Amino acid sequence: MSNEFKIGNFTSKELVEKFGSPLYVYDEQIIRKKIRELKDSLSGIKNVKIHYACKANSNLEIIKILNQEGAGMDVVSSGEVYSCLKAGVKKEDIIFTGNNLSNEEIDYAVSSGVLLNVGDLSALERFGKRHPNKDICVRINPDVGGGHHDHVITGGVESKFGVYFTEINEILEIVKKYNLNLKGIHQHIGSNILEPEKFLLAIDVLLKVAKQIPNLEFIDFGGGIGVPYTPEQTSLNLKELNNEVAKKFNSFCNEYGKDVIFSVEPGRFFVCESGSLLTTVNTISTNPAYKYVGTDSGFNHLVRPTMYGSYHEIVNTSNMSNEKEKVTIVGNICESGDIFARDREISKVSEGDIFAILNSGAYGYSMASNYNTRGLPAEVLVNENEVKLIRRRESFEELLRNQVFYG
Repeated sequence: MSNEFKIGNFTSKELVEKFGSPLYVYDEQIIRKKIRELKDSLSGIKNVKIHYACKANSNLEIIKILNQEGAGMDVVSSGEVYSCLKAGVKKEDIIFTGNNLSNEEIDYAVSSGVLLNVGDLSALERFGKRHPNKDICVRINPDVGGGHHDHVITGGVESKFGVYFTEINEILEIVKKYNLNLKGIHQHIGSNILEPEKFLLAIDVLLKVAKQIPNLEFIDFGGGIGVPYTPEQTSLNLKELNNEVAKKFNSFCNEYGKDVIFSVEPGRFFVCESGSLLTTVNTISTNPAYKYVGTDSGFNHLVRPTMYGSYHEIVNTSNMSNEKEKVTIVGNICESGDIFARDREISKVSEGDIFAILNSGAYGYSMASNYNTRGLPAEVLVNENEVKLIRRRESFEELLRNQVFYG
């Protein structure tokens, strides 16, 4: 086994020495490879539009890379609208999938010129009153859900998202009432789905809904394409899955009498495997049950293991030998739940070693916080022999930048 762990052509030691620890590192080549892989798998469909669900990672440089590869953007907040426009994304390539939208968010979307995708009849009614004669998209709940954790399943009766597929008449009544142009319908059933049957079932439901709506320009089938995190998980066979999808969609278009645009919006799939969180071992301790390896990061930087019980492979980049030990890897946050991995087999550890927490490119930095009044780490982007800083490490002054102090 090689004694070097590299991201692009850089070792973790080189990156930490230059940019500090902890550190988020993204490999640009992997991002480009993943979107091209998805495009290739969808070659059997005539009109395809890919949007990147940028809540997975909203760094401007990441947005720019995917936009260069032809992706539009799926956003979920006014801040994400602003970020995408700042990154150079054209307004017509942005779809704003709102949740429990305020009137201010509705107005901001319209004034920014981006298409709003509403997920409830209340928002559709309020949109119609405020902006009659405008374009709109509606999110449908197909009564199908999937995902790696209950918190990320976004279809079915336990989900707050979307207008139920049985309420098409109510949608059409509001659309007619305010002379709205219903350009498309949308669904998103969950996150990190690795079972193709879930996608195919949800597609069947949405296509049945689409047949009841005249003159659609696009049908958006959402994202949720899974990434294997654990050793026993396997990737979706995208070619095989999308060959089945193409049969269903092309048959629908023939019956519908129109070549509707097929839209998808993966987030995690494009960026997850590109990212590593580099963190340094600063403490090793034991008690009668565990050997604890303490790092200079915590769930304030990567919350997925604490929030979802998620598994992330962790590599001791300072010792790539086969000599293993069982340790519990923990963070520096004042919480007992601040654990990256419990009883994990890893190459023998010494203080000062650099760990790489893999598959951290999605829902890592974007879900990070300043809990315990700790600053956010820097982010860097590697492209083979080049590396550049794409977000500075937060200073103490920046931690307090929005506080009003009357001392």
